[in-house]
Amino acid sequence: METIKQKVLKRLYPFIRKAAKNTRNGAVITNDHNTEPNTSLYDLELVLSSGEIIDMLTFKGKKMLLVNTASDCGYTGQYEELQALHETAGEKVAIIAFPANDFGMQERKDDATIQAFCQVSYGVTFPIAKKGVVRKKAEQQPIYCWLTDKSQNGWNNHAPDWNFGKYLINEEGSLTHYFGPSISPMEDEIRLAIA
Repeated sequence: METIKQKVLKRLYPFIRKAAKNTRNGAVITNDHNTEPNTSLYDLELVLSSGEIIDMLTFKGKKMLLVNTASDCGYTGQYEELQALHETAGEKVAIIAFPANDFGMQERKDDATIQAFCQVSYGVTFPIAKKGVVRKKAEQQPIYCWLTDKSQNGWNNHAPDWNFGKYLINEEGSLTHYFGPSISPMEDEIRLAIA
C-alpha cells in the first residue's frame, strides 16, 4: 500500500522532526489565561471519511487531540505515534485526524484511499475525518474555523504551520494548546497536557 516515496519519508521522519524542532514547526502555544470559548465546539459536527456524521458533543467529558494530516509528508510517521498514544491514553483523549492537501500537494487521495492507507500502513483505529481544508480560506472546514478564530475559541488565531499541527481541547470544550508539527505525540509536552 505504501509508495516508495512514503517508505522513504517514513525512514526520514525522525531526522525531519529533529531538524525542525527549533523552527516554527516546533512551536507550542498555550491558553495561559484559561480563556473559555465564545461559541461551543460541541455545536459542530464531524464528518468522517466514510461520510458518517458525528456530533462533537459525543466527545464532551474527554480531551480531544485534533491533528491535520497528510499521507505524503515528512511527518506522516506520526500516524504510528498517534496510534500508540490512542492505544495507551484512549480513555483520556480522543484523537481525530483531519486529512488536508493544504501544504504542497501532500494529500491527493480520496477519502477511501486515505482511510485504507492509514489502516494498512500504520494500523490506525482512531477516527479520520473527511478530507478538507484546514488553513484560513473560504472553504475551511467548520472545526478548523473554530480552532483558528479567537472570536470562536476565545484566544487563538493560529492556523496549522504545516501537516501534523495538533490542537488540544479539554474535557469542557476549551482549546488549551497548539503543538507544532515537530512536536511528537509521544513527547512530554503532549503527554503531560493530556494527563
